[in-house]
Amino acid sequence: MVARSSEVRPPAVRHSASPGAGGRRRRGAGRLAGLGLGGAALLVSLTGCDVGKTFGGFGWPQGGITPESHRMYDLWIASCIAALAVGVFVWGLIFWCVVRYRKRGNELPVQTRYNLPMEFLYTIAPILIVSVLFYYTAVVQTDVVRTTKNPDVTVEVVAFKWNWQFNYRDGQGKDANTVASTLGTSEVIPILVLPTGRSIRFEETSKDVVHSFWVPEMLFKRDVMPGNIRNVFEVSSLDAEGAYVGRCAELCGSYHAFMNFELRVVSPQQYDQFLAAKRDGKSTQEALTAIGEDPYATTTKPFDTRRNTANFNPDDVAAGAGS
Repeated sequence: MVARSSEVRPPAVRHSASPGAGGRRRRGAGRLAGLGLGGAALLVSLTGCDVGKTFGGFGWPQGGITPESHRMYDLWIASCIAALAVGVFVWGLIFWCVVRYRKRGNELPVQTRYNLPMEFLYTIAPILIVSVLFYYTAVVQTDVVRTTKNPDVTVEVVAFKWNWQFNYRDGQGKDANTVASTLGTSEVIPILVLPTGRSIRFEETSKDVVHSFWVPEMLFKRDVMPGNIRNVFEVSSLDAEGAYVGRCAELCGSYHAFMNFELRVVSPQQYDQFLAAKRDGKSTQEALTAIGEDPYATTTKPFDTRRNTANFNPDDVAAGAGS
């Protein structure tokens, strides 16, 4: 009987060891909590400084000149910081598991053990992250694409192979009247003059194929459709005066790369004077000179299209001679 009683002691000992196992689990949970707090602290510290400028905007264009561009930029930077925080947390867990559960002998670890808190974490956390990102994306997108009934300035953007026409309108829609116009040519880059501090509505249409209206500093790139489609968007204001290059960002034919324009942002007073000069019959270059601006584009220049040159078989090259 004594022998039997001594044989049943090990189960009691194993049972008494369970509090120690619970302690280890609590310590593991504490480590996880510490990693989570560390990631949160990292996120807070990163958002407290100009992370976008430090890391080159994480690939996003900097120097936006509209409130909409700033909102989109902030959303991008916050998303990148959140992704980095999640990445650091996951990397920390991976390296901790590599060290904590490294092989210490030839005994195979338990293969059927599970951890309910951990499974709950990696199931719920991604759902929460996606939900938060979706919410803020929807908020920013709704704000960015919002249009108003009475914008201060309305410009009709007309694209064609391979240049631009900018019509200053007295209202919205295709039935509004054009009060002034700027037409680009192969020799002169078209300049779109707009004021600071006023809401601006862009109404885009194409005469032939699909083009794309893009000013990098505005962070808007909108397709310009042919036919009866008028692609419309607005910016609540332009914040900085200056000259900004604009491009066609949709492959539209042989001379797509030459289809540039310039956005010239001036003060409201200069804009009113420019528009008055255009109404009086002056050219765009004369009107720009009248308000003290450079009459020609400064951010880009006309390209040599070589439309009148035999590009592949120049006439002035002898047969068999290399180029």
